[in-house]
Amino acid sequence: MRETREPIGSRKPTGAPAGVVVMLAGQAESTRIVYNALRSAFAVKKVILEERKSRRDFLSRRARRLGAFRVVGQVLFRTMVVPALRATSRRRIEQIHEQYGLDNRPMDESAIVRVPSVNSDEAIAALRNLKPDVVVVNGTRIISERVLASVPARFINMHAGITPLYRGVHGAYWALVEGRRDACGVTVHFVDPGIDTGSVIEQGIIEPTRQDNFTTYFALQLGAGLRMLERAVRDALGGQVETRTPPEGPSRLWSHPTLWGYVWHRLRRGVR
Repeated sequence: MRETREPIGSRKPTGAPAGVVVMLAGQAESTRIVYNALRSAFAVKKVILEERKSRRDFLSRRARRLGAFRVVGQVLFRTMVVPALRATSRRRIEQIHEQYGLDNRPMDESAIVRVPSVNSDEAIAALRNLKPDVVVVNGTRIISERVLASVPARFINMHAGITPLYRGVHGAYWALVEGRRDACGVTVHFVDPGIDTGSVIEQGIIEPTRQDNFTTYFALQLGAGLRMLERAVRDALGGQVETRTPPEGPSRLWSHPTLWGYVWHRLRRGVR
């Protein structure tokens, strides 16, 4: 990964459009990458950062929704396969970070407003106090309609998949599993109360190589999506953002692969 340096300062970038940009985010490396990219183009006022979900509660809710057997398979995949893939892909991830200028330096603590959840009263109070024109969402729980209606701002998200075909998680991986390299990409969209169902602003396709696998696809999606996200924020601040017609096809909500599912797709289709 990129060398850790001092956090980025708070000076407004030259030529940045007028307006208040706020992030509503979860605790993930991608939040730091998105923040640092936006800081180079806009005056990001604050990052409203929610606490991590309880792992036990998260798995319990998922088991009720998907079934215990499937969730066990997902946990086995995350604990047995993902660490091995990540260990063998460090250099490739570094290459992608260098290629796209992905910057995972820590955020300045003074820029962070910590809340228990993006759907909490504290998050709503922070949004109302900050009065944003644009809220950039990254890696959070599903945002409630109450939060979306709490301020007159445009909420914009960068989703790691082509919607509505690949909603949920790991859209690039599932597109490759289905043989849809033409739908292996990233979407920038407005946020609504659904799961990745908001109006599409822009979409882009990535081109995984033989060096890539489950742990590198997301870095490629970040690299492709950040420039689109910056354009969307700039256009939204200027009041001229446009939406586009999404690709036709069945809309499906995807989850994490299981251990046996991953092995099957790797053997059958060569998807790593």
